[in-house]
This record gives sequence, structure tokens and C-alpha cells, in this order.
Amino acid sequence: MMTGPTMSRTIAIIGGTGPAGMGLALRWARAGETVIIGSRDASRAQQAAEAIRQRVGRTLLSAAPNISGQENSAACAATDLLMLTVPFAGQAALLKELKPAIRPGSILIDATVPLAVSVGGRATRTIGVWQGSAAQQAAELVPKGVSVAAAFHNVSADVLNSDQEVDCDVIVCSDDPKATEIAMELAAKIPTIRALDGGKLENARTVEQITALLIGLNIRHKGHSGLRITGLPESAYQVGPRR
Repeated sequence: MMTGPTMSRTIAIIGGTGPAGMGLALRWARAGETVIIGSRDASRAQQAAEAIRQRVGRTLLSAAPNISGQENSAACAATDLLMLTVPFAGQAALLKELKPAIRPGSILIDATVPLAVSVGGRATRTIGVWQGSAAQQAAELVPKGVSVAAAFHNVSADVLNSDQEVDCDVIVCSDDPKATEIAMELAAKIPTIRALDGGKLENARTVEQITALLIGLNIRHKGHSGLRITGLPESAYQVGPRR
């Protein structure tokens, strides 16, 4: 069986007012985590946090959810655990802008997918990234000493924002074993999600490309597909230090 996660840290979701950021904030707030929603507009972030607070408060029997909203740079300065959920077109500019606010030694979990938007506004293919992947681009842009993990690309934002179970595995890629461990712990805090160590950060290019395939399947079959990896031992899904 999967080892239960033990980590409890403040999570700042940068660009957190979009569908993916809101969905992750909702799920982690339900799990009892402390969450900061970041946005370019502090008032928008606060409104998003209040909407999630009201929603989660109706289902929690314990204390009210600990969720707040701040401008992106303030959110970065408040914690050393960052989740980036922005469109690829804005990733580089935002990271350059936030670089002075990111704490030394922080961990950045990047869910960015380099999608090309076709005629009609449908993004069903990835575009080439000079560094190899959006996550590798992020690793070049963050301050020295900040670790980057790629994760949460293939989880449906629609499902995250619903009351449905999340039938999906989260593949985590990073060159830092500690960043991999923490990203896996965060994934495992969402019921029914399994986390997998996907190896080095360069493998993120493959995981990012799968997202375009899933989007195409969802459009074609009008669904909310996820990714499940079969045939691995239970130990592959254990959360903890990797050997």
C-alpha cells in the first residue's frame, strides 16, 4: 500500500486563479493544507480564496480551511513551496518578474505545458521548447539553488474543480530527489491520486506531450481523461525518500 504523506507546509499556487490552480487549491484545502492563491491582482486572488473557503467550509467538520489570496510576488515571499499553474505563453515573463521574490532553497513544482492553440482556440499539440520542456525552461529562469519538479500536467482541471474522484496518476520529474519526494507527497494528499517518480527533469518533455494527447481524447470523446500506469509494484507508489 502507498505510504501516507506526512508533509504539512504552506503551498503558494502562483497563477492560482485559473482552472488548474483553483482545482489544486480546492483539493489541498480539503486535505487541510495551508494554501495561498497567487495572482497578478491581489483582490482577484482574495476573491478566489474566499470562494474556495466557502465551498470547503460546507464539507469540513473541523476548523475552517486555511486559505488566503495574495499578489504573486507576496505569495512567493511567504513560503518556500511554490506551485506554478500558468499558460506557457506567460511562464517565462512571470518567472523573470518573480525571481527577486523567490526564496533561496525554494521548491517550484511546475505544471506548465507548451501547448499550441489552433484555429478555434483548441490546444491539441505541443510546441518545441529550446530547453527541451517547459519545466526545463523554468529551471533556467528560477534563482540559483531553487529546485524544480514537473508534475500535475495530466490531471483534468475540470475534475479537480468538481466533487468527483480524481482517477489519475501524477508523474513527477526532477533532478532533486527532495523536490520529487515533496511533489509526490502533495499529489498523494488528493484522494485516489497515485504519485510516481518519473526520473530526471528532462523526462518532463514526454509527460508534457501526453497532455496534448489527453486533450485531444477529451475533445473527441467529450470526457475528462486521466493517465494510469499499470504493471508496476505497489512500492512504486510509495511516498518517501527515493533510493
